[in-house]
Amino acid sequence: MNIKPLADRVVLKRLDKAEEKTAGGILLPDSAQEKPQEAEVVAVGPGKKDDNGKPISLEVKVGDIVITSKWGGTEFKVDGDEFIIVSEDEILAKLDK
Repeated sequence: MNIKPLADRVVLKRLDKAEEKTAGGILLPDSAQEKPQEAEVVAVGPGKKDDNGKPISLEVKVGDIVITSKWGGTEFKVDGDEFIIVSEDEILAKLDK
């Protein structure tokens, strides 16, 4: 399936799995695990439009590694893979490779 976000939306795939155990060895349920903040950009929209109707390009591109807030965006699954979709404004930083 091909995902095509609209406007300034960005589709991300989180990079690291959350910690499943505490330092003391206690197993954490999924609801108590912290969400990883690093994610890879897998799709970007065309950007918002300015007052003249011209698209404003996004600052991120497919393949970039970014940092997002832990609980931002909308989570969804496609073919068993988990993704989140966020507005470009919800991306906090871009990491250099």
